Amino acid sequence: MNPSFANKIAIVTGGGKGIGEAAVRAFVDHGASVGILDVDRPAGEALERRLGAACCYVECDIARPESVDRAVRAVAGRFGGVDILVNNAGIMTYGTAAELSDADWTRTLEINLFGAFYCSRTVIPLMQARGGGAIVNVASVQSFVVQQGVAAYAASKTGLLGLTRSIAVDFAPKIRCVAVCPGTVDTPMLHSALKESADPAAVLRECNEMHLSRRIGTAAEVAEFILYLASDKASFITGQAFRIDGGLGISVGGSKQN
Repeated sequence: MNPSFANKIAIVTGGGKGIGEAAVRAFVDHGASVGILDVDRPAGEALERRLGAACCYVECDIARPESVDRAVRAVAGRFGGVDILVNNAGIMTYGTAAELSDADWTRTLEINLFGAFYCSRTVIPLMQARGGGAIVNVASVQSFVVQQGVAAYAASKTGLLGLTRSIAVDFAPKIRCVAVCPGTVDTPMLHSALKESADPAAVLRECNEMHLSRRIGTAAEVAEFILYLASDKASFITGQAFRIDGGLGISVGGSKQN
């Protein structure tokens, strides 16, 4: 798979690190101009310096519509429009439906779901002006199977699948929209979560072992899948959600039957 993104303009939210950073690098490597949207200014600016004129960093809080509008206008003004949007920015929060605070519930949905809506709403007219485009929403394997104590995260990532289908239906055939649903991936978000455990090494071993691949994924693996789905090679794919999860949640317990 070697898609060309020459003369294409992409925006990646949460593009300063993790899956977002890997996607930014991959798009640039394949010829795209890329807008990096992130609240982490040091990470975003450092990535812009490393990658050069093919990308630009714009500080953006995707939970605030006015911040999204300003950032998208800045990228479109710099490069001449928008062809591809990767709604990658997200946070993980913990808590059951009985114990989550209003603030944690609201903030999780604002970033993980509302933010993808705000970015899509702002970018779609720009895509239409250029004749079409592609939106890739980074959801989660937890859009399908759920661990304990992640009510807000699971709700937000499941909501992304509905948003994906709606955009695909409402703006076909010129704009495609798909969702990528990673399993456990080696990212700063994962390592931040591990630090909350009493035994991070044991939790990481468990994460590796619960995938059929017997390992967690890499950000680069997810980024390559995002690139394919955003490319013309995937032009007959829209409205679907794709798990890239090392087989997480496929196996069930029980002994082998002869």
